Amino acid sequence: MNIVNPTKADIEADVAIVGAGLVGGTLACALAGHGVRTAVIDRLDPAATVKTSFDGRASAISASSQTLLAAIGLWPHLAPSTGPIREIRVSDGDSPFFLHYDHAELGPTPLGFMAENRHYRAAVAGAMGTVRDRLTVVSGRTVQGMTNGPDDISLSLDDGRQVRARLAVAAEGRDSKLRELAGIGVTGWSYAQTAIVATVGHERSHDGIAHERFLPAGPFAILPLPDEDGVHRSSLVWTERADAAQGYLALDDARFLAEIGERVGGFLGPLRLIGPRFSHPLGLQFAARYSKGRLVLAGDAAHGIHPIAGQGLNLGLRDVAALTEIITDARDLGLDLAHPEGLSRYERWRRADNLVMAGVTDVLNRLFSNDIAPIRLARDLGLAAVNRIAPLKRTFMRHAMGTVGDLPRLMRAPK
Repeated sequence: MNIVNPTKADIEADVAIVGAGLVGGTLACALAGHGVRTAVIDRLDPAATVKTSFDGRASAISASSQTLLAAIGLWPHLAPSTGPIREIRVSDGDSPFFLHYDHAELGPTPLGFMAENRHYRAAVAGAMGTVRDRLTVVSGRTVQGMTNGPDDISLSLDDGRQVRARLAVAAEGRDSKLRELAGIGVTGWSYAQTAIVATVGHERSHDGIAHERFLPAGPFAILPLPDEDGVHRSSLVWTERADAAQGYLALDDARFLAEIGERVGGFLGPLRLIGPRFSHPLGLQFAARYSKGRLVLAGDAAHGIHPIAGQGLNLGLRDVAALTEIITDARDLGLDLAHPEGLSRYERWRRADNLVMAGVTDVLNRLFSNDIAPIRLARDLGLAAVNRIAPLKRTFMRHAMGTVGDLPRLMRAPK
């Protein structure tokens, strides 16, 4: 891997990726691993992104996403830091009705895995090191301008250098600079909710069970992390009204932990905070289009959804698998990597899937983030019905695992 410093010359690549986070970094590993000369540019120092103070979030990795990561050689770097999701339990406040997914109903494969984002970034760095002859990484630099030409695309960096490629990928998140430079608009809205994120240690094992409890202000997720230094751990995603979240965040540790304890209950035993607290405003965002000229959008630059179903990263990884397939197919056929038919296929393929998930998460959040008695009764009966109808429940479980639909080749389990 070539870590470029400001004294070096302009950069030439087949594909230039802006954003070396979970989606952009994975795409860089996938493309370089398939022999595509790749450059990835990120404004952050990679050493800062793996610290506990940078990002306290953890992400759910579906079964199909794990298949992708294994296929591109990233999984061996990440697996030691992950924990399996063996069961999912969904409940509505104190209601006796619930929905329970158990992976054993489908087979030995876990429903998914939990990985802290900092460990995922470290795994990306490790995997990049195995394809360093086909990958150039530029850290601590930002893109200031873009020329989207008929034969190539050129990105102007803040140190005066140019990165020229056949195709550029915007993977730098919801506030994408490349999307803005391309004049691609977005549609979306705020949920007037904030996600409070924290890691807790607890006395009893979580047994690989993920819990999602629907409360009037929003869902409260208890997500199983692997033990660390002999301590059982879980990641909490506490959705709260935006006007109340800051008050909770301002509490001292003892009072903050008491609020968490009321929402978690006592099934994990005594709790303690591990590391800092974080907060993130929640909203839905969707790009008007996924490509323009030689620029294509991926991950949160194209779509940002509510975390209620834990599918945000998995949608981005499906983008990665689809783009890798389309780019390498074009290369193998001797076509332009930005061939219009290929990019149109990518947009049709991914836009439909992403729109469906955005709609599902939006409806679920609106349906469950209230305490209106008739609505609460209807949703509780719905949870109970799905839990009792085995074929329907198994279908929902396969969707959660990401193993249904028009999957890219890299996400299909080996036969």
